[in-house]
Amino acid sequence: MLSNKSKAIGFILLSAFGFALMSTFVRLAGDLPSMQKSFFRNLVAMIVAAVALRRKGVSWKWEKGNLPMLLLRAICGTLGILCNYYAIDRLVLADANILNKMSPFFAILFSLFLLKERANVWQYLAVLAAFGGSMLIIKPGFSSDMFPALIGLLGGIFAGAAYTAVRALSKKGENSARIVFFFSTFSTLFCLPYLILDFHPMTGAQLACLFGAGAAATLGQFGVTLAYAHAPAKEISVFDYTQVLFSALLGFFLFDQIPDGLSVLGYLVICSVSVLMFFYNRTLESREQASGRS
Repeated sequence: MLSNKSKAIGFILLSAFGFALMSTFVRLAGDLPSMQKSFFRNLVAMIVAAVALRRKGVSWKWEKGNLPMLLLRAICGTLGILCNYYAIDRLVLADANILNKMSPFFAILFSLFLLKERANVWQYLAVLAAFGGSMLIIKPGFSSDMFPALIGLLGGIFAGAAYTAVRALSKKGENSARIVFFFSTFSTLFCLPYLILDFHPMTGAQLACLFGAGAAATLGQFGVTLAYAHAPAKEISVFDYTQVLFSALLGFFLFDQIPDGLSVLGYLVICSVSVLMFFYNRTLESREQASGRS
């Protein structure tokens, strides 16, 4: 029998592969607007979340007082996806994914304002170090080539705000499937007018890729949900960065993409900081538990 921690690691690896596969399908869908790609991705997630709510017998009505935070999660999540898809279409897949993986570091900053959770000096230094790593990927300059990378980083910022809102909602007892349903429905409706006004005809292969992206994203979402149901974030969150490895491999084999030296150095900086913070947070929590018992 597998332990809960082993199951959790398996689920989060599955989630990382799902999101990497989502990026691949988005890229394979070709030259379609990000709004159109996002619509089909969120449509699939909305249907799956609705089925999950129905099967659990959970009401679609949110808990009292949670609407503002649900809207914040939905707005930031939608903007994060649009930025991420824009970057995926224009950057090396691994670059786009690692910039999106800046979200945990920005969540530390947003937690200060939204949750009044203060980080310590080491955690703030980790944010600065990770930001420095992202600059190696973005390569600041006056070239137009850096614009997609900046949009990718902006997607990570929005995602960090969205994840902070999810944490706030979870602390208030909001159902996780309802959070996913609200977000997916909002995103689908947000993209619908753009789809109607600027619809780009699609081939059968492109439509299949967009539904594939939606299915892969749903796999990623449910994988991460199951992972954190089996083990706390401090024990497994670092494994989520395997998404960058999966993306690099898929980008190499499918698109002949090879990240440049500075980008690889940026990956190493960001991943190293996340690993160090993973062990630092575990040590910090162990000390707090030990002091609580004494």
